[in-house]
Amino acid sequence: MNNKQYLVLLALVAIIAIIPLAMYSGLGEDDGFFGGADGAASEAIEETGYEPWFESIWEPPSGEIESLLFALQAAIGAAIIGYVLGYYNGRAKKDE
Repeated sequence: MNNKQYLVLLALVAIIAIIPLAMYSGLGEDDGFFGGADGAASEAIEETGYEPWFESIWEPPSGEIESLLFALQAAIGAAIIGYVLGYYNGRAKKDE
């Protein structure tokens, strides 16, 4: 590919990125845009009248601690997956 094709592709990427920003400028969750599936699911569950079977044993005192625990859980899971993949990759190289 030559430089002209790269510039055309770069311009297309810029246009694809800018058009949604221009179309939804100033609109947010209050207007119904960019709503997540979690919010829609919780509303649908509340409409059915569902009552939880039990309460949490411990609730984190703040949202920051809850985020920290979630990130820690993700890091531990990633470390385990990375170790297993590395182990089997090293074992396959050793067998060759």
